[in-house]
Amino acid sequence: MGTRKQRERQEPLWYQGELPEAPGHPFYQRLNRVLDEEGFDRFCEGSCRKFYHEKLGRPSLAPGIYFRLMMIGFFEGLDSERGIAWRVADSLTLRQFLRIGLDERTPDHVTISRTRRLIGAEAHQQVFGWVLKRLARGGLMKGKTIGIDSTTLEAR
Repeated sequence: MGTRKQRERQEPLWYQGELPEAPGHPFYQRLNRVLDEEGFDRFCEGSCRKFYHEKLGRPSLAPGIYFRLMMIGFFEGLDSERGIAWRVADSLTLRQFLRIGLDERTPDHVTISRTRRLIGAEAHQQVFGWVLKRLARGGLMKGKTIGIDSTTLEAR
């Protein structure tokens, strides 16, 4: 399984000033801070361990990166893996959020789609439920239930 630990990188061998840099988006910076403090990547890897094989197949997309990609899709209003892949490849801020260096390739839409099909619906629900609780506790979202209507109407 691709894990965040395996992706730790050596410091670059060139001067940082030579690379383009983005100031980042305050929301994504704060979101990453909350996720890091709560151990998001470890939680995702534990929740998704059964969907990955240790040795077979091509190198996989780390679960933490996959779920961050899905969050980007939600926050940016992107409803396709292709749209998410294009947006991430084109944005320095989103690369920073995903912690993908300028010298690394961003995930393509096929990899994102394959990972989505690989990970079961119950794992998606578990991870996003966990995220919602942490974001509410971290002050990044708030809301309340105003009313629930379960009226059955006859269609005409």
